[in-house]
Amino acid sequence: MSDATRRFANIVARRAAGERSGIASVCSAHPLVIEAALRHGASRHADVLIEATCNQVNHEGGYTGMTPADFRSFVEAHALKAGFPVDRLILGGDHLGPNPWKHMAAAAAMKKAGAMIDAYASAGFTKMHLDTSMACADDPSVLADETIAARAAELSAIAEAAVERAGSEKPVYVIGTEVPVPGGALEALDHLHVTAPDDALRTVEVHARAFSRAGLEAAFARAIGVVVQPGVEFGNTEIVPYAPDKATELVAVLDRMPKVVFEAHSTDYQPAEALNALVRDGFAILKVGPWLTFALREALYRLSHIADVLAPDPSRESLPAAMERIMLASPDNWQKYYPGTPEEQRVQRHFSFSDRIRYYWPTQAAQRATQTLLDVLSEKDIPRPLISQYLGQLDAEVAAGRVKPLAHDLLIGSITRVLDIYADATGQ
Repeated sequence: MSDATRRFANIVARRAAGERSGIASVCSAHPLVIEAALRHGASRHADVLIEATCNQVNHEGGYTGMTPADFRSFVEAHALKAGFPVDRLILGGDHLGPNPWKHMAAAAAMKKAGAMIDAYASAGFTKMHLDTSMACADDPSVLADETIAARAAELSAIAEAAVERAGSEKPVYVIGTEVPVPGGALEALDHLHVTAPDDALRTVEVHARAFSRAGLEAAFARAIGVVVQPGVEFGNTEIVPYAPDKATELVAVLDRMPKVVFEAHSTDYQPAEALNALVRDGFAILKVGPWLTFALREALYRLSHIADVLAPDPSRESLPAAMERIMLASPDNWQKYYPGTPEEQRVQRHFSFSDRIRYYWPTQAAQRATQTLLDVLSEKDIPRPLISQYLGQLDAEVAAGRVKPLAHDLLIGSITRVLDIYADATGQ
């Protein structure tokens, strides 16, 4: 086990010893987010955990077109450019299970999921969230806990065999599924419930039995996290902040599960004090993704305004206009998530906390539009008054010389502001 993975696996022991013990899990495949995360880790001499989801990266390519081996090469190439030591990198797989193929019969979907987790393990991913909670085409609408756990054990067996075959390091596991499916919540937030303590206990107990029946006791000994709902979520315009008093009973149950910590999904946009409280209460793994690309989109749009000031050209399409055209031409990634009138949908396409626009940045059309903007700004220093006007949150950083007044550096700086909040909360 690498030093970084060992430190990650020791997160439970460090918390038990009274340390502030936590880590942010960066869930994004955007090159600028990856670059920012690795530069941030290098500057703080900290480990960096980067995760890919089953829909995003899998043995068939996912929506990024990358296999796990491709994703690893992609991240390590950015690590080299950022001066980040790869021995401090932890790669994870999120929601690993049959979700991308749930339209198929369970046997076929699980076969696909097995091939996927084999690819993740063979590529050296060492943090795996096993999620087999979704019903497949021939399943009942709600799966029994025992079925979910048995399928998770089935996938773990494949991962264990893969690392044995490759001679690579053994992964640590996260179990539990009380979170929205990959892609974000569709339901309203007014009925959000904190996980019941008994449900958290049962998740661990049922999985322990399933792994034992499969002869995987050693693998289950490396299960360090349980995904639960602490009562945090975000929607298109809403943020539900962590309320420690509502999670008191759930937090107390960790004393009865001394070998695990909690993993919290959808922690994006939480106030700094809420993130601090989550880590204090044992939610040691904080997933963040849309907030990072939201910060990137904010900075890109503001740079588009700056370009219009510095190099006005009525014939040039602004970046917001280009993205509107691109999203209207391919509505599948936003249409079912953004209700309301056409005008309300227009606002949400660009500014929703759900940040469905993140699915469009990898397209060739969006990349061309972004590059056109960056070409206009080139390597020119952007005047401080324009930074103050459009990127005021970075003005002090530019004044202090910590961020250069260049378009690329301002984009990285915008993402870094979010990463700083997580680093402060987790004690990195």
